[in-house]
Amino acid sequence: MSSQLKICDVSLRDGSHVVRHQFTVEQVVSIASALDAAGVAMVEVSHGDGLGGSSLQYGLSRTNELELIRAARAVLSRAKLTVLLLPGIGTREDLKAAHDLGAEVVRVATHCTEADIAQQHIAYARELGMEVAGFLMMAHMIPATQLAAQAKQMESYGAHAVYVTDSAGALTVDGARDRVRAIRDAVQCEVGFHGHNNLSLAVANTLAAIGEGATWIDGAVRGFGAGAGNTATEVLAAVLDRIGHNPGLDVAEVGVRETVAVGAVIIDPQIPLHSPTIVGRERRLRHGCRAGLGTGPSNVASSRSSVGSSRSGRTTS
Repeated sequence: MSSQLKICDVSLRDGSHVVRHQFTVEQVVSIASALDAAGVAMVEVSHGDGLGGSSLQYGLSRTNELELIRAARAVLSRAKLTVLLLPGIGTREDLKAAHDLGAEVVRVATHCTEADIAQQHIAYARELGMEVAGFLMMAHMIPATQLAAQAKQMESYGAHAVYVTDSAGALTVDGARDRVRAIRDAVQCEVGFHGHNNLSLAVANTLAAIGEGATWIDGAVRGFGAGAGNTATEVLAAVLDRIGHNPGLDVAEVGVRETVAVGAVIIDPQIPLHSPTIVGRERRLRHGCRAGLGTGPSNVASSRSSVGSSRSGRTTS
């Protein structure tokens, strides 16, 4: 099982929500290079709401996302550069521009009942020669059998994988297990899982998904994502290593260098924190660093994920 797992770190996309899309080139280079060294299979870089998301409606980016994608591409030697696209926000032209800069993988995201709007974008990604996953967001909102039917649609459009995307962090372990199993039984392509930690079940749900055959697995360093945060990559890496299913992650690298790189973003006073959970737990870290407690690994890596509220008014995972 471990050799089949593909870990995609979403810190530089889902984490964009946390910093109100204010990532700089320097921050992306630092985090992307640390992720690459740690052995993750994919590093996702986009506006929080996907390609083309920078707008008054979804939040203006500090730096054009194509500059961030270009910067990440320059430092990734092992991990595949990955982007997110939501039909209706991102366009074929946005995807072509990202591909031209070296993006190799795209996840095409829709609400869990609207797989049909992904057809053109999945097909176009295949034309470009990209790996493509369908991303069924808010997966808790419909029963497993209905979610599987939506997954079959995405597979029929050409998706290499289809995700159970727990955007609201509302799935229990049984809910995650049932949905992955239903899709696994319905499709020939691979199955993915993207968790959020609103019920403090992100790691448990991810392990349940892996147990049911999910192979595309998302995480974010320190849970650095919207709402209550994502499955914490460094925790997931340690657990997979402990149970003998490490897919090639350097657990020490994930635990120290990545957390320091993300911590540098969190303690930057120029970057506003937006996630209710991360604001609460990291405000203490900022105060401590400014008071002279330091920003070394022992300080930055000590703050961990905790329960919080879901993001307000968003369905993007």
